[in-house]
Amino acid sequence: MKEHIYLQEDEMVRRAIDVLMETLGPIETFRFLNLPRQRRVDSVTRHRQWQDCLDKDRFFNEVFGAEEAPTHPAS
Repeated sequence: MKEHIYLQEDEMVRRAIDVLMETLGPIETFRFLNLPRQRRVDSVTRHRQWQDCLDKDRFFNEVFGAEEAPTHPAS
C-alpha cells in the first residue's frame, strides 16, 4: 500500500489557486475566493434545533430497536 504524504497548507492553497486560475481565469477565481461564507451554527444551538424536531420514541426505536416483552416458556 502506497503511503500518502499530505501537502503543507500553503502548498495546497497555491496548487488550488493555480487550478482555479487555469480553469476559471483570474476574474472568476477572484469572485470565487470572495464568495460570502456561511457562518457555522454553534454546536449547542445545532443540537437544540435537532432535539426540537426529534420524535423521541421513534429515535429510540431506530437506535435500540423496538423492545418486545420477553416471552417466558411455560412451566
